[in-house]
Amino acid sequence: MEKFNKQSDNVKGALILILAALFFSLMVALIKLVGQRLPVSQILFVRQVGMSIMLAPVLIRGYPESLHTNRLSLQLCRIVFALIAMMCGFTAIVHIPLADATAIAFAKSFFITIFAVLILKEQVGTYRWAAVIVGFIGVIIMVRPGTAGFSMYGMLAVIGAASAGFVMVIIRLLTRIDAPATILAYQAIGVGLIMAVPASLQWVQPTAWEWLLLFGIGLVSFFAQKANIFAYAYGEASVLASIDYVRLLYATFLGWLLFSELPGTSTWVGAAIIVLASLYTVHREAKKKRRITSDPQARSINNSQP
Repeated sequence: MEKFNKQSDNVKGALILILAALFFSLMVALIKLVGQRLPVSQILFVRQVGMSIMLAPVLIRGYPESLHTNRLSLQLCRIVFALIAMMCGFTAIVHIPLADATAIAFAKSFFITIFAVLILKEQVGTYRWAAVIVGFIGVIIMVRPGTAGFSMYGMLAVIGAASAGFVMVIIRLLTRIDAPATILAYQAIGVGLIMAVPASLQWVQPTAWEWLLLFGIGLVSFFAQKANIFAYAYGEASVLASIDYVRLLYATFLGWLLFSELPGTSTWVGAAIIVLASLYTVHREAKKKRRITSDPQARSINNSQP
């Protein structure tokens, strides 16, 4: 612990983020394991119940303010698209290699750029648009539409990434008016209530081992989120963004270890393009923020925007 405390904030953040990436990768692997027999609706329902239970102490302490929202319509929109993102993402995880599902999920950053322009009216330059286009080329290489290797589950992964990107933009709007605990609570409870119906209709009684896996999904999800928050509390987002791609290495290793999955050439090529394009997008965003921060006039203009 003493050695850790002596490190710079960015190094501390990077070390914690490497741990968070491991937890996220373990969560994905556990979903794939338990999804071999249990339906995705049931997995998602149990996960949301677990999240709601973990949030309960915070919500009870702050009640009724903790459940008060200034934009119910936005909260409902977030619930719907978070549900789509998780259903599509979890289904893809179960049916395609972990490395593929993880790499395609990184395309979320490209969709965030598009939705930020359409909804938040953010200004995006030529270079960032070029990075988005190149990134989507990487996605196409991985999904391989129109070829014998094409899978609808790959398309579900893309839809999941798009929905997750849309959710992130909605969160940007919600954080201006609602508390973080309120935002988390509406998603956890809302998605859980919606999934209660299909989960009950498709319910498969889990074995003791499957209950353990379901518990593990909730546990590692919790620690992954906590570690992720701590990492970004220490380090700069522009520095840590590149570290997060270690998830792809973890996913490749776990896919090989647990499911005998070995990524093909298209996976490696497509993943490399997605990662490089994502890193460039983050780099351009970091430069833009530094420019706004250092320029008082630009900063005042940015802060005056709704």
